[in-house]
Amino acid sequence: MSYNSGMDNNKFRQKSPTKRFLSILGLCMFLFYFIIGLLIIFWKDFPIDIDKTYKNMFGILLIVYSFMRFARLWQNNFR
Repeated sequence: MSYNSGMDNNKFRQKSPTKRFLSILGLCMFLFYFIIGLLIIFWKDFPIDIDKTYKNMFGILLIVYSFMRFARLWQNNFR
C-alpha cells in the first residue's frame, strides 16, 4: 500500500457535525453580507438619510467583506 492512498481516503472523509454546521453558518453569513450590501446599494428609499456616494461605498465594502469571508471559508473547508 502506498503513502498516497491514505491521503486520498482522508480527502473524502466526511466532516464532523460541528465542522459541517460551521461551514453552513459561514456560507449563510457570506450570503447575508452580500445581500445586505446589494440592498444598501439598490434600495431607493433607504430609511437612513445618507449621501448616495457613502451609501454605495458602504454597500461595496460589505460585498468585498462577504467575498473575503467566502475565500476564507473555501480555504479552510474545501481545500
